[in-house]
Amino acid sequence: MPKTERRNFLLDFEKPLCELEARLDQIRQLAAENQVDFSEEIAQLEARANKLRREIFSSLTPAQRLQLARHPRRPSTLDYIQAITDEWLELHGDRSGYDDPALVGGVARINGRPVVMMGHQKGRDTKDNVARNFGMAAPGGYRKAIRLMKHADHFGMPILSFIDTPGAWAGVEAEKLGQGEAIAYNLREMFSFDVPIICTVIGEGGSGGALGIGVADRLLMFEHSVYTVASPEACAAILWKDAKKSEQAAMALKITATDLKKLGLIDEILPEPASGAHSEPLEAAATLKQALWNNLEELSSMSPQKLKELRYSKFRQMGIFQQVT
Repeated sequence: MPKTERRNFLLDFEKPLCELEARLDQIRQLAAENQVDFSEEIAQLEARANKLRREIFSSLTPAQRLQLARHPRRPSTLDYIQAITDEWLELHGDRSGYDDPALVGGVARINGRPVVMMGHQKGRDTKDNVARNFGMAAPGGYRKAIRLMKHADHFGMPILSFIDTPGAWAGVEAEKLGQGEAIAYNLREMFSFDVPIICTVIGEGGSGGALGIGVADRLLMFEHSVYTVASPEACAAILWKDAKKSEQAAMALKITATDLKKLGLIDEILPEPASGAHSEPLEAAATLKQALWNNLEELSSMSPQKLKELRYSKFRQMGIFQQVT
């Protein structure tokens, strides 16, 4: 992504780094225009920029990671699908008259292997976000997802899902159409499938909206993504009647990949490029593709019965703690 475009979506903690990079660009341009050797100064500034980048992105707070997970330029489900697949055919509709644009899916090939892929899809700008309901799927979206998953199970194709939503659509109309039932049905059915299921949190994983396509044999998570039972803003509003305490809530909720790995809720953390996935999306896609392929190879060697037993055991162990006095 060009640096000028990145600056249009600058986060507060990125500003010192962006200012240093801007200074570097100016010196490079000055050196080129005047044919002056500034190589020593440029090398020093590059070293400072690399050090500052490591310091910033290695010590982010949970609230700052949430900002990165919601970054407008962060790669989306369709971005990753286009980058990692050999072929891709999007399928539409839930067979009940709805085609939710907030949840996309279809059939694809990765390294020649057929798979079914799906995920939440946010927009790039306000108009696109409104059209896709900011990645908040309606009941029709989850029914479309389960239709595709049953198709995958019937034809023996692994299921790959990408989670990136603040939560399921919580409107009155969604409840009228059976939002809770649609998500609960997906949870039940995903435990019964004979094929491998790999889910990846690529951005923001929120509440039941994430779980509706999140029952997996392997749950992967990008380094600066978040996964939470409720958004920090919602949590703060519920607990303290003050959404401004969202930073405190983000800390308490343990929403980061590192925290969730320690708790045993996710299986693997995918490293991101130095300045986040939005800075080098193709690099992030390459990391994702390799991780998916490695897990697919391992899971595909297991029998359907073994997959289901491990899947059931994995989720039964979540939330179990031993207190030592």
